[in-house]
Amino acid sequence: MSCPVHHSVQMNPVITPLEWLLGTWQSEEPGEGRFPTIQPFRYSETLQFSHVGQPVINFSFNAFLVDSKKPLHRECGFIRMQPGTNKVAFIVAQNTGLVEIEEGELTGQHLNLRSHTIARISFAKEPHVKEVSRTFELLPDGRLEQRVSMATDSQPLTEHLRIAYVRSP
Repeated sequence: MSCPVHHSVQMNPVITPLEWLLGTWQSEEPGEGRFPTIQPFRYSETLQFSHVGQPVINFSFNAFLVDSKKPLHRECGFIRMQPGTNKVAFIVAQNTGLVEIEEGELTGQHLNLRSHTIARISFAKEPHVKEVSRTFELLPDGRLEQRVSMATDSQPLTEHLRIAYVRSP
């Protein structure tokens, strides 16, 4: 699953502040996953951010266990900005049956998001996710860092994922 980058299509000015995300990003070092109810794990991930001229960025994320290459979470969706503001909405569907709307603010090249709405399939695995926060930050060395925290029915908001990526040529 990929979203092509259309270099020939002019970027909609509403999303120009997010231009730094565009392209394909690959984890160089394994990311770390942890949560009080699971065994810690290491994973690799590829992110793709693209646009087709609309006031929205398309994305897809694909993660795999480092050692076995077993597929983990897959996410796809859209990033929108409220015109004339730094307000951002992150709309994501996951292969786990979770759908989220996260909202937050863009400050420079730092995107800080928190769940606004979470929905799930009726037979989703318990404990259910109740809250998510996520940050993306373009680091001074050009790497992109993503951190994800979550809360469930049984656990408070706790860091779950941390990973850094390099842009693919």
